[in-house]
Amino acid sequence: MNILVTGGAGFIGTHVVNMLLEDGHKVSVIDNMVHGNGSNLPKNVPLYKMDIVDSSIEDAFKIEKPEIVIHNAAQISVAHSVKDPIYDAKVNVLGSVNILEMCKKYGVKKVIYPASAAIFGEPKYLPIDEKHPLDMISQYGITKHTVEHYLSVYKELYGINYTVLRYSNVYGPGQDSSGEGGVVSIFAEKLLKGESLCIYGNGEQVRDFVYVKDVAKANLYALNSLHNEIYNVCTNTRITINHLAELMCSVQGEKVDIIHIGERAGDIFESYMSYDKINSACGWKPEYDLKSGIEETMRSFN
Repeated sequence: MNILVTGGAGFIGTHVVNMLLEDGHKVSVIDNMVHGNGSNLPKNVPLYKMDIVDSSIEDAFKIEKPEIVIHNAAQISVAHSVKDPIYDAKVNVLGSVNILEMCKKYGVKKVIYPASAAIFGEPKYLPIDEKHPLDMISQYGITKHTVEHYLSVYKELYGINYTVLRYSNVYGPGQDSSGEGGVVSIFAEKLLKGESLCIYGNGEQVRDFVYVKDVAKANLYALNSLHNEIYNVCTNTRITINHLAELMCSVQGEKVDIIHIGERAGDIFESYMSYDKINSACGWKPEYDLKSGIEETMRSFN
C-alpha cells in the first residue's frame, strides 16, 4: 500500500514508518521537524518538511497519492495546551481538518488516528474500556477527542474510513526526555548519568505502559481491518511509578536514590486500560511485557 504518515519523523511515527517499510509498504512522511528527527528515517522515504496547518501539504498529497494516511502529527503537550489553547486547537483541530480535506480531495481510502487516554479524565471504573465516560480535563484532551468526531463525519459524508487508536502511556527507544517526555525516557536518562530519580507524590500512582513497537503493530493491523471503530491500545497492566523506578534500576544495574517530591496538580492517581475489544477484532495484543520493553529501551540509550 501507499501510506502517508504525518508526524512520521517523531517518536511513535518513526517506529510506525519502519514497521510499514518492513511490511513492504511504500511510505512518505510529513513532519514540521519541531520534535522530529529526519536522521531516524531511511533515506529512501520522501520527507516533506511542512506543517499540517499549511496549505503546502497539498504538494505531498499531489505527488505521493496515498491510499492511507496515518495521522500522528499533533501538539502533544498538555501543559502547552493550557498555556496556549489557541495554538493547541489550531494544530490539533484545524491541522487535522486540513489533512482530512486533502484526504477528501485526493481520494484517500482511510485515516488511522492516534488518540489519547487524556480524554477519559479520572476513571469511573477500571480497567478503562472504549465505552468509559469521557471527562476531558485539559484543552489537549478536548482537541484530541474533537478530531474523533470529525473522522466520523468525514466517513458519513465522504466515505473515508477511519480507525481511532487510543494509546495508554507509550514508551520505547527514541522518546524525548525533555519537556513532557515520558517518565521511562526521563528515568533512563537520569540512570545513565547516575542521578537520582524524582517521583511526584508517594509513587503509588498507577499507569499502563505500552511498548512503542506494540503500538506500531496495532497501526499495521488497522490498515486492512478495524474500520470505523475506536480501540484501546494498551496492556491492561497496573504498574506503579515506584515499581517502574525499581525495575529500571534493576535492568540497568544501577543503584541510585529514589526521591519523592510534592504531588503534581492535576495528576490522575490510577489509570489502566483494557485491550479486549481490539484483541477480539483482530487478535492484537501486546507482545512486550514491561521488563522486556525496558531492557530494549535501555539498550537504545546506552
